[in-house]
Amino acid sequence: MIQNAAAAQSNVSVLIDGLPLQSDAEPVIMNGYTLLPFRSIAEALNVNVDWDGGTNTITAWNQETKVILQINNKTAVVDGIAGNHSTVNLEAPPIILNNRTLLPLRFFGEAFSCQVSWNNESREVSINSPRKDMTVVGFYALGDEKTSSWQNLFAKPYPETSPGNTDAVGGLALGWYSLDEQGNLTTVSTTGWQRPEGWEIVLQQAAAFKLNTEMVVHLTDSGSMITNLLKDPAVRTKAVNSIKNEARSYQGVNLDFEGLGWENGQSSGINNEFTAFVSELSNELKPEGLNLTLSLHPLNSVYQGYDYHALGEAADSIIIMAYDYGVKPEPENMVIQAVELALNSVPADKLVLGISLPNETPRSLAAKIGIAKRYNLQGIALWRLGLISEPMWDVIKANVHPM
Repeated sequence: MIQNAAAAQSNVSVLIDGLPLQSDAEPVIMNGYTLLPFRSIAEALNVNVDWDGGTNTITAWNQETKVILQINNKTAVVDGIAGNHSTVNLEAPPIILNNRTLLPLRFFGEAFSCQVSWNNESREVSINSPRKDMTVVGFYALGDEKTSSWQNLFAKPYPETSPGNTDAVGGLALGWYSLDEQGNLTTVSTTGWQRPEGWEIVLQQAAAFKLNTEMVVHLTDSGSMITNLLKDPAVRTKAVNSIKNEARSYQGVNLDFEGLGWENGQSSGINNEFTAFVSELSNELKPEGLNLTLSLHPLNSVYQGYDYHALGEAADSIIIMAYDYGVKPEPENMVIQAVELALNSVPADKLVLGISLPNETPRSLAAKIGIAKRYNLQGIALWRLGLISEPMWDVIKANVHPM
């Protein structure tokens, strides 16, 4: 065990992408510089690490950069993706303290293109990882002159446009549809969603700004509406066909069936019926080249009518609606739990983290995006356009590059 008497407990808190660093060892201060446990920070930044005990050498790498450090050596080697090779003189070397390997925080973060800042008053270190290529979906319920969704996106009154904030999103989920009890597609729902006049202009401008569009079919199980629809195979097939026919005007379908598995304490039966409906719809959409996204309650909610494993096999993407936990901002531990439960059944590249903007602040939004980055999720979904403040747009643009 290698120790260093100059190292002392720091009482420093560390945030990585807005989230507290989880570690079994505290940061320390050595000669005025903060050192962190290398495995904890590497895992939080999705950096691979290797330890050579024979030479006390640490190798850390991702797709762009490789860093080599040695215990008690103040010289580090940095290799970039372009083949550039450099040596860096460190203000503080890596050390081993109490059987934990600690690295100089600022060097390690900046070597992997992170922004590192220090708040002396709060004794807080913030590490922001580089912008990540991700899916960014904006939920767009209405598009007429009476709402702010249009102006929030295009920075002009409807129907005028400018680039506005279109560089911060890659797709629009257009909440214009529902179903009736006979399986007919409707453009006016009992929950207030409707297709506005001039909806064709929304599609035209989305195409002009290279934004993908999905038609959202929204339905709640109030009065067992969804349950009754799904139990009748003929009605189910009629609903599938009506959705497929309308979907040809879009790049895909977003199925937002909410409230399953709570009323009457039922879950297993509705699980199977909803999965059958999703599978049937997926089979009809795939030959048309159309994607299928599901907006689902999280697995740590009261709604247990969703078989994530089976649905993940049938759908192209799943948006985890990890919100409405009763606290604002949404508690990070609950959101993380929702993501981890989903990851037990669905690959990360199929999962999108839903974020409810009315429940968040710019700071908490950064943490939610940080969760999506840390777990390598496909992306984020924003509920909703019209409620995104300029500071929130700044957070999104600083953290994500929409695909």
